Amino acid sequence: MPIHFGTDGWRAVISDTFTFTNLRMVTQAIADAVASEYWDKTGNGQSAPDPRKIVIGFDTRFLSDRFAKEAARVLAANDFTVHLAQADAPTPAISYAVHNLGAVAGIVLTASHNAPRYNGVKLKAAFGGSALPEQCRRVEVYINDNEARARGPNLMDYDLARERGLIKRFNPIPAYYDHMRTLIDLDAIAENPQRVVVDSMYGSGRGAIKGFLQGIGCEVAEVRNEMNPGFGGVHPEPIAKNLSTLASAISSDMGDFGLAMDGDADRIGAMDERGNFVDPHKIMALALKHLVEKRQMSGAVVRTVSTTRMIDRLANRYGLALYETPVGFNHIADYMMSDNILIGGEESGGISFKGHIPEGDGVLMGALLVEIVATNGKPLFEQVDDLLAEVGPAFYERTDIRLSHPVAKAAMTDYLTKQAPAEIGGEQVVEVCNRDGVKYVMADDSWLLIRPSGTEPVLRVYAEGRTKEMVAALLRYGAEVAEKVV
Repeated sequence: MPIHFGTDGWRAVISDTFTFTNLRMVTQAIADAVASEYWDKTGNGQSAPDPRKIVIGFDTRFLSDRFAKEAARVLAANDFTVHLAQADAPTPAISYAVHNLGAVAGIVLTASHNAPRYNGVKLKAAFGGSALPEQCRRVEVYINDNEARARGPNLMDYDLARERGLIKRFNPIPAYYDHMRTLIDLDAIAENPQRVVVDSMYGSGRGAIKGFLQGIGCEVAEVRNEMNPGFGGVHPEPIAKNLSTLASAISSDMGDFGLAMDGDADRIGAMDERGNFVDPHKIMALALKHLVEKRQMSGAVVRTVSTTRMIDRLANRYGLALYETPVGFNHIADYMMSDNILIGGEESGGISFKGHIPEGDGVLMGALLVEIVATNGKPLFEQVDDLLAEVGPAFYERTDIRLSHPVAKAAMTDYLTKQAPAEIGGEQVVEVCNRDGVKYVMADDSWLLIRPSGTEPVLRVYAEGRTKEMVAALLRYGAEVAEKVV
């Protein structure tokens, strides 16, 4: 099977395609690409990074620590100085370390929110966000070229590389916390300390939020924070159906509200005091309100095509420019590096705001949500109710259709664009967008999006409506046309 870098890196099933042999090949191609003249070594407007320095981090998945060591051995053999994390760490902490240490690139061994049988490689650029599409394509070119030339990876003994200073173990957390303290108002939290439950879903975000909030009066309880490479048999994705453990913890009075992060902690979800799931749409909208109304901050807003239009209504209220991008935080990052962006986010829970690296960050957004609750002095469920009263109602659902074979995205987009309906659920279709898949927008701001996943063999159907009945109608229509496409 060809090794392909999708929306956010390369992912494959452990011991099937994700093997030590293939990882060495991929890492050699990364070394070749980074050393080539085609790799961006400018730091995107920041001070030029060290062209021979690379950061490596890893999550809690089966063999991730071993895979990370193996990648470090390959890079060391290619004369790179490798800063290898001492233990599993949140992907955002590793991404910040790339920027903070002045490295030219970073590698994170993780499959993020995917099932336990998967592992993967996330490739980071010098600015701390995901590598640019052209950089990923360059890696693929070297993979294919090395294979065609039967050129195997260079490999250095781990202990020898350590002895020569080519592999250095480090802790990314202290510098990451120092940076977060410039973005989160800890004094405001200390004035009104919160009782919070954090569910790291057995991922590498374990202990991160608790460690950051330590010493300011907050009571932070943790669930699913021990090492469990099988994630307890649950996909480490912070969506409602996966958070029964967090709901039980809140109902047992372990905390007043809950925060949840995915397997590598770059996504956020939450749960209010009543056990209701607070999805990333509402979290991003609450954050936008807080940054503008409480912090008096300004700037443009960027969201993906699959993210709530509550964001649009808030941006319009505040007079802020709004940009819509394809799915994938790399598209949001493009705007964050080139424009004055206040906040950017996607429906899957990757959100970041001004002052941070262009990377979704579940730890940072979890801490910001604690600040929001503390500052407003209202329970989270009341703040969500107020939000929906102001810019809602907004009901949202997503269904995934598992595929036995990939869908030709261009052909699907062409078909759905040409077959656009005049109305769905009694509402007129006023806009057809094919920025990423096909999105039908209704007169009442409801919408339906159909697109193939960039990381899994899945066709995703997203819907947001002003009523639950409208969402049901949108999903029914979406499922019907999706089956025709498949």
